[in-house]
Amino acid sequence: MPNQNLFSALRAAFPADLDSIAVETDNGLAYSWRDLDRATAMVANLLQSLDIPKSQDGVPPRVAVQVEKSVEAMVLYLATLRAGFVFLPLNTAYQSAEIEYFIGNAEPAVVVCTGKNFAWVSQIAFQAGTRHVFTLDDDRSGSLLARAAHCSDRQTPVQKRADDLAAILYTSGTTGRSKGAMLSHGNLLSNAVMLKDYWGWVATGGSEGRGDVLIHALPIFHVHGLFVAIHGALLNGSKMLWHGKFDPKKVIADLPRATVFMGVPTLYVRMLAEPALTKQQAAHMRLFISGSAPLLLETFNEWRERTGHTILERYGMSETIMLTSNPYSADGRYQNQSERRGGTVGFPLPGVGVRVRDDAGQPVAEGEIGNIQVMGENVFSGYWRMPEKTAEEFTADGWFKTGDVGLQDARGYVTIVGRSKDLIISGGYNVYPAEIEGYLNDMPGVAESAIVGVPHPDFGEVGVAVVIAKPGARLDADGLVGALKAKLANFKIPKRCFIASELPRNTMGKVQKNLLRDQYKALFDRS
Repeated sequence: MPNQNLFSALRAAFPADLDSIAVETDNGLAYSWRDLDRATAMVANLLQSLDIPKSQDGVPPRVAVQVEKSVEAMVLYLATLRAGFVFLPLNTAYQSAEIEYFIGNAEPAVVVCTGKNFAWVSQIAFQAGTRHVFTLDDDRSGSLLARAAHCSDRQTPVQKRADDLAAILYTSGTTGRSKGAMLSHGNLLSNAVMLKDYWGWVATGGSEGRGDVLIHALPIFHVHGLFVAIHGALLNGSKMLWHGKFDPKKVIADLPRATVFMGVPTLYVRMLAEPALTKQQAAHMRLFISGSAPLLLETFNEWRERTGHTILERYGMSETIMLTSNPYSADGRYQNQSERRGGTVGFPLPGVGVRVRDDAGQPVAEGEIGNIQVMGENVFSGYWRMPEKTAEEFTADGWFKTGDVGLQDARGYVTIVGRSKDLIISGGYNVYPAEIEGYLNDMPGVAESAIVGVPHPDFGEVGVAVVIAKPGARLDADGLVGALKAKLANFKIPKRCFIASELPRNTMGKVQKNLLRDQYKALFDRS
């Protein structure tokens, strides 16, 4: 049986000229495809040489990684796949209590952290039974590379089946303890292969050797930067322009040398604030993709006006990788899919099933709001060591309950209204925050808004609006609420409105509504 190790598929896509540049960093370093092949072999050999069991309860050893972004960190990910181990990326913002939970829950055989965090991370790891703790910093230093330097640069990727575990991604944990989504080699590869075709990746070739070049400016502890971006470039044999941290000026300066950019909405907003962003500067680009958080229609429209490009918005999750996408082209390859529509996340991707159900599990009418459920080769097998939670999140006929609320129109476009946990039930009526936010965001002077539900003694729950003003604008909270009353049913109107300087966000740009709920939860407490 052919080896279905994800690394083998990525390695097979390397270009014939292994000495051509694969990655060019924003600090002047260049890595060839041969460098990636040799470095991943050396780190894989190091991992395989360690005195650890080859499996535990039938699962390969886990490698937990909390390091700053670097090409070497990507090498570690690829080497972990190559060695047949399981990769466990951890957000660099996590603190000691969170790391203690993840290490205790996943029981990794290997932990890799930054040098500055070694003292406390290693203490947690060793107390939890982890045998090996290495350091890796973004300046190509650390004990991991020092040890790997003594290993052979030749290695045969470990034989894997499609359903073998490749990675565990912990969810953000906004509603209780984080859950580890188990993703297989097949989950990851099937999604990457499908996106390569759907997004029209252009292979290097022809007399001038032109092909896609990706600007990689995302973190690599998350689905978007680690899987969608890296897998896309590697599977296409495409060069990456690697940015250790997002700097709008540096990214804009790189646009003439690139063709593809993937970002979260915040990155697009920051680039729009730069005068250097022009149609001429973006003329060489083929595709701008946005995800991980909702893209405001205003940003969508302003980007098109400034650059001449229409952002392609898509939708995915840690548990499923990519699920839907606005169309790349109008060439008829995918029936009835031609227009990229702002405010939507497009169509179900090929091989992905999407359906909308009410709370009783029954189909809803076209265009009606309900719970989004999905099925496909890309959908994970379940949550790490949480069989009861896994059973809860899948329907009897095998569909995964995403926890997202949305609708699908007559054309098939999917629109995400919000998370089911964000739904506000006020006086028995369902209130969807995204609907109200849409009206607020369209009002003069409003840059962005967030609606959260908080306890109320009479209605059970009511909405509270937190609004951010555009630079130089002065907003009146009561005036905003008054304007909403002319547009929406009374039960949807927020009971209070606050003007704030910013909204709390996680590292991927998503608004952390759980923090806002905590902040305002006692607002109507009569005691």
